[in-house]
Amino acid sequence: MKILAIESSCDETAAAIVEDGRKTLSATVATQIDRHKIYGGVVPEIASRLHAEAICPVTQETLDKAGLTLCDLDAIAVTYAPGLIGALLVGINFAKGLSEATGLPLIPVHHLRGHIAANYIAHPQLKPPFLCLVVSGGHSHIIKLDSYTDLRVIGCTRDDAAGEAFDKGGRAMGLPYPGGVHVDKIAESGNPNAFKLPYPHTEKPFDFSFSGLKTAIINWAEKDFS
Repeated sequence: MKILAIESSCDETAAAIVEDGRKTLSATVATQIDRHKIYGGVVPEIASRLHAEAICPVTQETLDKAGLTLCDLDAIAVTYAPGLIGALLVGINFAKGLSEATGLPLIPVHHLRGHIAANYIAHPQLKPPFLCLVVSGGHSHIIKLDSYTDLRVIGCTRDDAAGEAFDKGGRAMGLPYPGGVHVDKIAESGNPNAFKLPYPHTEKPFDFSFSGLKTAIINWAEKDFS
């Protein structure tokens, strides 16, 4: 079974063709980082417009790479949530149009379930049950998979996400957008004892909290660089 998958939940327009849920035949990603970095973060309205411009050529390129046409597909999948509403609507409506035109079934995919399922492509022998850490954009979750379709949230962030703490902390230190990548890179050669930052405590042992940590980094950066 060959499925065309479409993703437009944030600042990247992506399409891929996956065979039997384990093998990627082709994939294309159009990033928007250069357009958003001048604002220090993703601007939803700009993201939506850029998705509308990119989604047709990205999908066509993905089909061309695989040497396939729409007639060779068995279904179309698309991210429906969570994400930026306007950005999601671009991918959803495009996928709906393809489904209506071709008669192919349309499969709505939850963003976080998609991240988890990507492990089956990276590790074809992987089977549930297993524990999965999801760290994506505004999401930070520990999820227990009992089967391919049954999952339980063991822990999650109570406020901000890890990515937000990285990006806003990086911006406060004057690093380019997205800050998380640059913070991670310079941290490899840093001194882990140079600064004393708060250790978050949560009521549930497997939950996360990043709000206080993010604020502490921003306050330190403003004080040090002022």
